[in-house]
Amino acid sequence: MIKLNHKKLNVYKSSIELVSEIYKLTNTFPSSENFGLISQLRRASVSIPSNIAEGSARSSDTERKRFLQIARSSLVEVDTQIEIALTLNYLNEKDIDHLSDLSNQVFAMLSKMMQ
Repeated sequence: MIKLNHKKLNVYKSSIELVSEIYKLTNTFPSSENFGLISQLRRASVSIPSNIAEGSARSSDTERKRFLQIARSSLVEVDTQIEIALTLNYLNEKDIDHLSDLSNQVFAMLSKMMQ
């Protein structure tokens, strides 16, 4: 793997942890959601660290900020999908305690980086 500076960022590390948590949680979803909510949640969560990484490789502040905005938007998408999973009783509040903490942490770090 390439040794790049973005891998040292706390926001990047936390977003990778968030992806791991999403994968663990979606393993408990019904198999009927394999091509629905599971796939969508996993893709949206992977988009977060991917956009942080891609933005870090850009040369201008405007481009970097745009990729951080996309990462934050993907995080909001994940939050919405988790809310749907709660509504469908695929998860409960206890299931997502750590996920909620991570999500809020990543959201705050991304927002601060965008300023």
